[in-house]
Amino acid sequence: MEESPVGTAKSLLYFTDGSLAYAGHYIHEEYCLVHTHSFMEIAIVTGGKGTHRSLDGRRSLQVGDAILLRPGVWHGYEDCQDLDLYNCCFSTELLHRELAWTREDPLLGYLLWTAPNSMQRRGMLTTRLDAQALKASIVHLDALDQLTRQGIDRHRGDIIGRLTLFLSHLARAVAEQRASESGPAHPKVVQAMRLLEARMAHRWTLTELADELHLSPRYLVRIFKTTTGLPPMAYLAQHRVETAASLLLHTDQSITQIGQAVGWADQNYFARRFRAHYGLSATTYRQRFTRNAVGLGPSEWVPFQA
Repeated sequence: MEESPVGTAKSLLYFTDGSLAYAGHYIHEEYCLVHTHSFMEIAIVTGGKGTHRSLDGRRSLQVGDAILLRPGVWHGYEDCQDLDLYNCCFSTELLHRELAWTREDPLLGYLLWTAPNSMQRRGMLTTRLDAQALKASIVHLDALDQLTRQGIDRHRGDIIGRLTLFLSHLARAVAEQRASESGPAHPKVVQAMRLLEARMAHRWTLTELADELHLSPRYLVRIFKTTTGLPPMAYLAQHRVETAASLLLHTDQSITQIGQAVGWADQNYFARRFRAHYGLSATTYRQRFTRNAVGLGPSEWVPFQA
């Protein structure tokens, strides 16, 4: 049996070296400890039932439910009765590199960028697939599962292609449930996103960003929000807080150093922004999701308290 490329030695789940994407079944009999990820995750319920626990509270799950989570979002499962999840995970490097073009696609842009980036969703998107859409999604996930078992050396293009097919199918299903469609991303919006991400620690102002793009601030806000679901400065804040969460889990940098690295040098301001997004202080987030969780049995499990 092939070893999973997803490391599970901590309550942070992460990809082992060289992994781009992964698809596989997980069956939960009772619960799954609250945890977070360093990658994008899409979980589709293919059997059983349970309760999803996240910053949004508890949500009952049934076959066909799908949950997309951006990196750093914490969640878990409770009251599971043979809850069968088909998980699809892919790295942020893949999202910002090979899949960067999805920002300009109306359907994929909404699925991966606009919807989960909206402040009210805080990095999550939930939807429901009908029987036909669920069946088609499983076909793509099965194929991706087989490809990832064979390694990326000779199948990198196939893995990216199959992942794109799955994401496209899911995006169409999500689009059918929306009242309206957005058009393709304005090229200036894509340029703005890249500027903000490349110079995250810079003390950006809307006026400065608009000047860089030779646009008026008001027009930039309008086209940026249409594409991403957020105004430019809110998008920058989202990128900063996700990066901060990753640094908390992957480095030994102090919280002060992390705040400076992402552009929030004021410790109190950083603390407020982080708690507002994840519902936890930066200190609690680091302690909660870097503790060793291997071998915890039912008697050792302590329900998560935000």
